[in-house]
Amino acid sequence: MNTLMLQDILAKPEWSDLLTPADRRGLTPLFWSHVRPCGEMNLDMATRLNLTAVTVPGPRTAGDDEPANEPMDA
Repeated sequence: MNTLMLQDILAKPEWSDLLTPADRRGLTPLFWSHVRPCGEMNLDMATRLNLTAVTVPGPRTAGDDEPANEPMDA
């Protein structure tokens, strides 16, 4: 169903009193199921990630205000 058509139908007063908040939450996937919040990710399964080049910061202590901005090795 076209999204605009559905919005036009739900904008009518007879539907606004009929639908509960739970019913409206149930409609959410119709509008957002096609959205990819992180974009499209293409995986190359033929190569391995070079995880040895990544450095992991040490644990934070109670006196730390902000995490240290240490440069990562590329």
